[in-house]
Amino acid sequence: MFEAIAFYLFAALTIAMFTITVMTSQALYALTAMAAGMIFISAFFFILGADFLGVIQIIVYTGAVMALYAFGMMFFDTTRTIVEKRENPRTIFILGVLAATLVVFIFVSPIISTHIEAYYPINAAMGNSETIGLVLFTKFLVPFEVAAVMLLVAMIAGIVLAGKKMDKSLTLMAEEEIALMSATQAKSETEEGAH
Repeated sequence: MFEAIAFYLFAALTIAMFTITVMTSQALYALTAMAAGMIFISAFFFILGADFLGVIQIIVYTGAVMALYAFGMMFFDTTRTIVEKRENPRTIFILGVLAATLVVFIFVSPIISTHIEAYYPINAAMGNSETIGLVLFTKFLVPFEVAAVMLLVAMIAGIVLAGKKMDKSLTLMAEEEIALMSATQAKSETEEGAH
């Protein structure tokens, strides 16, 4: 009974958070809701007894969303309203229906099929974390290391790109210079909007 109540509670919270993520026009609200949704998803793993995956969900995905949050604060003007242009709403609708059908098929096919077997069945003598570690660091060691190197390269590239965009440091400028710079930027944006 407890599992059912917890499942429906966290399912409702997760759906609410990702609905806010998709529907809001403010980047920071969307990123905050996405981080909360990722944390609520980890609750499903804890309910299922997969503690290791629950912790990994919080550390990896929520950490990634927080990094995205930091880049969103650095690169985007969050006070500006966003006007979306939908060139062809029919194509968007068709792609949405196809994506929803694919998701339903992915979730329903294991329930219907009776021929699914696990490659690495759970060993009762070993815990959840030990089983995952054994598979990850034996059979999938090379892809695991390649993914780690790719993430490291992406992080270094993000730092380099962020450094190139910051030609002036706001922390070293006086308040008058910051006000003058933002007024100049607002004036140039209004002139671009007029054209």
